[in-house]
Amino acid sequence: MQISPPNEHISGNAWWTRYQPVTWELTSRSGDEKAFKDMVQRCQRVGVGIYADAVINHIAAGSGTSIAGKPYGNRATPIYSQNDLHHSGGDLGSNCGVSNYADKFNVQYCDLVGLPDLCTSCDYVQKTVSDYINHMGEIGIAGFRIDAAKHQDAGELGQLLSRVNRSMFVFQEVISGGGEAVTASMYTSLGHVTEFDYARKLAPNFQGDGKLGYFNNFGEPWGLMPTNDAVVFLDNHDTQRGEAQLTYKNGKLYELANIFMLAHPYGYPKVMSSYYFDNHDQGPPSTSVHQGSSLACGGAATARLQSATNITAVLDTPWVCEHRWTAVANMVAWRRSAGGNDVTKFQAVGGDTIGFCRGSAACVALNRGSSSWAASLKFTVPAGHYCDIIQSDDPLSCPSVEVAPDGSAKFEVPSLGAVAVHVGKMKQSYVAAGPIIV
Repeated sequence: MQISPPNEHISGNAWWTRYQPVTWELTSRSGDEKAFKDMVQRCQRVGVGIYADAVINHIAAGSGTSIAGKPYGNRATPIYSQNDLHHSGGDLGSNCGVSNYADKFNVQYCDLVGLPDLCTSCDYVQKTVSDYINHMGEIGIAGFRIDAAKHQDAGELGQLLSRVNRSMFVFQEVISGGGEAVTASMYTSLGHVTEFDYARKLAPNFQGDGKLGYFNNFGEPWGLMPTNDAVVFLDNHDTQRGEAQLTYKNGKLYELANIFMLAHPYGYPKVMSSYYFDNHDQGPPSTSVHQGSSLACGGAATARLQSATNITAVLDTPWVCEHRWTAVANMVAWRRSAGGNDVTKFQAVGGDTIGFCRGSAACVALNRGSSSWAASLKFTVPAGHYCDIIQSDDPLSCPSVEVAPDGSAKFEVPSLGAVAVHVGKMKQSYVAAGPIIV
């Protein structure tokens, strides 16, 4: 689970205030260090790893008082002076701004959108940042995302990371762009890299009719980076307010694209879990996700758009919680069953309906069409009865999919829906005992 930056930041309600660091103290809008430790350790106990978003390229812009009451300004914070920043010539109080993505120096040594740029080659900066990350590692985080890695020289970032406990998983935000001086390949030796072109290439084929059949060779042949280097996603905290073509606001189409992302072996997938919002800057709800024994999570992805007459219900459940959608949550277990198997038995039945398997462990069928699809496919899982985990993984209530000894399977796939089976949810019926078990 990737969390928002847990360190001390500027005050304010907008989502992006978390991305303007003041110090590396573990005090944020989400709580203090004690709460952070409690979260990490509780998640560890149930097998959930925490990835912290590490904003280490810059410090807070402007001036003011932090979330913890500390002053900052004039290109300085309580832990950094102007000497610890990139600056223009001999003028410590100013710096160039990022304006030319064809110029590597401009991208990596100038200020990004007015945020004072840290000197990532400076020993003191490398030590304070690595101490911060290592401290979180000692608490128990499983890894971290490097925000704005593209705006840090890869060699200098590598020096910094050499001071960090590398048992943690590392992935780096590098937003790709045609003809730019900084490329993702510069960072792959340091850890995984975000593949922004994944969503850019995938989303148009889900939005347009008759294009799912093109996915028979999706991945590196489409110009994407090597699969073992890539972290992939449909949207994130930033792009869902900008360039993302598919977000929770696209409802079932977005859910279907998430099913494909989790079913396909390319890259290391990241599922967005967000809150309903109406404008770019809108911060998180004041209502916490957990409300005693209940959850403040909305129902269908389109609830916020379609429930204008039920505003009270929307306000009571302001979190989207995409990760809790039945299909998305159950596809995580499906992906684990699939393991490292490549796509096998890819079948395109028209442009809007496809099916494929991952070795002999898992199979899926997707219907982008506007009407139900009576599917008749060949699957590679062993013969037997399976749960359709898109609907439910409860063996007593899930729809059953029968796979014959020759691999043939017939079932209905709803419009903008899917059917997925895997060996972890094979159903057996015990005649003597009666109940179905897994």
